[in-house]
Amino acid sequence: MKLLLAGSFDPGEEDVWRAALQAALPEATLLNPAQAQQAAPEVVAAIVANPPPGSLQGLPALRLIQSLWAGVDRLLADTTLPHGVPLARMVDPAMNAAMAETALWAVLSLHRHFFTYAAQQRAEAWQPLPQRRADEVRVLVLGQGQMGGTAAARLAQQGYAVSGWRRDGQALAPLLAQADIVVNLLPLTPATRGLLNAGFFAALPRGAGVVNLARGAHVLDEDLLAALASGQVGHAVLDVFHQEPLPAGHAFWQHPQVTVLPHAAAATDPRSAAQVAAANVRAVLAGGEPAHRVERARAY
Repeated sequence: MKLLLAGSFDPGEEDVWRAALQAALPEATLLNPAQAQQAAPEVVAAIVANPPPGSLQGLPALRLIQSLWAGVDRLLADTTLPHGVPLARMVDPAMNAAMAETALWAVLSLHRHFFTYAAQQRAEAWQPLPQRRADEVRVLVLGQGQMGGTAAARLAQQGYAVSGWRRDGQALAPLLAQADIVVNLLPLTPATRGLLNAGFFAALPRGAGVVNLARGAHVLDEDLLAALASGQVGHAVLDVFHQEPLPAGHAFWQHPQVTVLPHAAAATDPRSAAQVAAANVRAVLAGGEPAHRVERARAY
């Protein structure tokens, strides 16, 4: 069994993935892109992490494209992506748990004024602030898929008043009006690109918190900066950005009401994700369907 492993990896990252995948699929031969082209008629599956556009062309026996990342927006933007080949996104239980932990940290920090206290420490200011109970804090989770559902459940376990929204015809504005904190875990699709815009922020109660753990393109940066300047949004926790790394000098870096994370809310765990990828490869080669197959028309 010959498989292509291709992607845009950080230094040393590909070796970690290769070792984890080889352990999960000892019967497979993992090829790099150049090797895969030489053995093109024998390559039956591609395991990818945002590979350069065109990487999956010329593989006539390809039966599965398995993403190692949860988001597939970059893959779908590749016009050369083979049509008719099942594409599966990564749903890693360990990553879902890690994302829920980050969502809980962000909500707790906003609820209990911990970002404000950090700023007060830097200013040597001793000023206790009013403290609400968790059940008095209304949290709206955008996206009720694997990550959104896990995060919502974790927040509810901590006593927060949690509601959820998905793009299924449910009206968003009434939910925003009742949200003290919004956590975005939506997939990036043409319908959700730029969703967090001036109208979105205006629909929130004044001073609400915004947590974006999904994709940078969900947010219109200038609209968020304006909402922060006016006080309509009290604080934003941002893990993802239009350009990554976030460019030097960007307004978010030094903004007193913005907390920046380096796209670190939830890393895919190669140990568990390799098992997910292996199960999908085996299922497809046995004539079955891969888990978490992407509906290309819906972009997730």
